[in-house]
This record gives sequence, structure tokens and C-alpha cells, in this order.
Amino acid sequence: MNPPFDTHLVLIPSYNPGPKVHATVAEARRYWSPVWVVVDGSTDGTAASLAALAAHDPGLVVIVLPENRGKGAAVLHGIELAAQAGFSHALTMDSDGQHPAASIPEFMAASMREPDAMILGVPVFDASAPALRVKGRRISNWWANLETLWSGIGDSLFGFRVYPIAPLRRVMAGRRWMRGFDFDPEAAVRLRWLGVEAVNLPAPVKYWSREEGGVSHFDYWRDNRLLTWMHIRLVFGFMLRLPVLLWRRLVCGR
Repeated sequence: MNPPFDTHLVLIPSYNPGPKVHATVAEARRYWSPVWVVVDGSTDGTAASLAALAAHDPGLVVIVLPENRGKGAAVLHGIELAAQAGFSHALTMDSDGQHPAASIPEFMAASMREPDAMILGVPVFDASAPALRVKGRRISNWWANLETLWSGIGDSLFGFRVYPIAPLRRVMAGRRWMRGFDFDPEAAVRLRWLGVEAVNLPAPVKYWSREEGGVSHFDYWRDNRLLTWMHIRLVFGFMLRLPVLLWRRLVCGR
């Protein structure tokens, strides 16, 4: 495991993740310290079991929210506390075991080399990935790249990534959106609008079956409607910013 760092932490938003959360946290702790888990109003008993783990592990912090507020809201709560504690960067990963804890050191090292950039994971799918979700994410990725003039977002939906905290807080401040499932793509787009460069790194992703302890809260109709509304908003924002984005691309080369 890496020694504790005072600039970068691992941040895991968690809502009713099932038993995989314990292995996920253990693997994250194997590769990094500190690891913070934001329990987003879970009702499956994992808040108590994670708190019990944290009581014996100084590198693990568990923050419990009283009610479910959404992934983006959980991340925002975590980075606000992280900023107060002096951290400058947060690697976010899911709590259900899909994301590769073994890639944490590589992503953190990339962030330390380019601290002004966001380090975006680009998923490498195996046979466990549902074909409909693999194909469907191409639509969101196409829109995200249109909205940023194809300026380097390798994958807009994959939540395994390192954010510089200060600009992420800036794009989320005072905005009512970016609090739910649609947090990841909107964060990537708005950070690019702000001028934060994207560095893309491949990362394997594993979809666990129900029999293997996998839990998914993804709802095709509900969440795709949410993504559609998000991209409608972002397209209007893109049109307003188009002169600046074109000037940045043509004059500044970024």
C-alpha cells in the first residue's frame, strides 16, 4: 500500500451497494491512503459495517449522510470536507466492485504529473458488460464530445477518475444540477469548458452478476431520460460558449 498522501485521497460514494462494498474498500485501502467513503443514506446496513472497519483503520474515513441525495451530492459533500482538510485532488470510484482498485496508483501518479488536469478512466469492457449499456454509452459520449468540440473526453460516463477539487467545486457551486446519476458526464463537460484538460487512461471494468453479489441501481428509462435532459441543457450552454471555445481551440490550441 502507498503511504498516506496529504494532497490526493480516494473518495467512494456509496448507496446500498451490497456486500461488494467491503471488498471494494479493502482493495482501495490496499493501494491508497486515505480512503473516504460517503454513505449516501444507505439502508442496507453497510453504514454500520463500514464504520466498524474505520474504527480500526486510521486510513479509512466513513461519512454517513442521513438520507439519499444522489451520487453527485455525495461527491460534493466529500470534496467540500476534503478541501477543508487540505486535499487538492480526489479519485472517485464506485462502491460496487466494478472499478479497478489496482489502477489507483497509476491514476494518482498521472494526476501528480499533471495536477491541473482531470484524469479520466476509459473503460475496458470484458464479457460481463451488458451489450445495451456498452452501446448506449456511445450516444452520451458523442454528445459530450460535441459539447466540448471534441477536446479530449475519452469517456464521459465512467466514474473512475481523478478530479482537481478546486475547479470541480467551482462548477458545482450554486448549480442545482450535477447531484444525481448524471454527475459524471456533466462534470467532465463543464470542467472542459472551464479549461481543465482531460488525460485519458484505460481501466478495466467488471460487471458482477446478482449471484456474485453485484448490485445495480441503473434504470434504463429513468436514467436515460435524466441523461437526455442533461445533454439538452449542456447543448444550450455549449451554444452560448461556442465563441470562447472556438477561440480557445484556434488561438490557444486547447
